[in-house]
Amino acid sequence: MRHWDLQTIDVLPRKPIVLDSRRGESRSIALQLEAGEALDEHQVHERAHLVVVDGEVEVRNGASPQRGGPGLLAIFDPAERHEVRAVTDARLLLILAPWPGDGHPGARDL
Repeated sequence: MRHWDLQTIDVLPRKPIVLDSRRGESRSIALQLEAGEALDEHQVHERAHLVVVDGEVEVRNGASPQRGGPGLLAIFDPAERHEVRAVTDARLLLILAPWPGDGHPGARDL
């Protein structure tokens, strides 16, 4: 078993940490966003599970914003466009599965 304390791990803004990455399975990434920063509107090839560990964020997919703090789980379908903006300094866990997803440039090597 591998484990992390997501509240105390040393994650710096703009320097995400890949905690685990297994081809054909999933990728887990810890992120730190400062208040006002955002992961601007984007999409990924995989299903994305976003968990708020600390702080508060606003998540948008189209016109329906959702605000939440620790414990918020947002799940995006592959290719679903979304934006994540930090209302306060926020620590996030992002899980992408399967990794890499269909159409991802790294998927050609599988």
